[in-house]
Amino acid sequence: MKFSVERKSRAPALTLTSMLDVIFLLLCFFITVSVYSQWESEISIQLPTAKNSEEPDRLPGEIITNIAKDGTVKINGADVTLMQLGEKLAKIAKFYPGQAVIIRADKETSYEDLVKVIDVCRGAGVWNFSLATQNE
Repeated sequence: MKFSVERKSRAPALTLTSMLDVIFLLLCFFITVSVYSQWESEISIQLPTAKNSEEPDRLPGEIITNIAKDGTVKINGADVTLMQLGEKLAKIAKFYPGQAVIIRADKETSYEDLVKVIDVCRGAGVWNFSLATQNE
């Protein structure tokens, strides 16, 4: 007895389900990171103006330190003392020696408060810091 066996060749199929999952997760990650990277710069601080001011490219992992009118210092939306700021910056400078720190001081902040924060940065070993301004 002879059985006839039909052999059909199937075209190889590419399953995209797992690839779409990975792309979706990456998209969610980058959207979340971009929201949090702009969060610090949207605190209501009136920056001083400068003619040559320009919007710098944001670096991943840069630390933004905000100084309010009354001299309070904020990092990640939380008030910190100068001692706590020094401890945080010292830990970061230990592992990342060239870490960038952006100091955003309100235009009505006293010069003494700004110098204290700069002094804390230098004491913690952070030399790569800049002062934020806005265009006129």
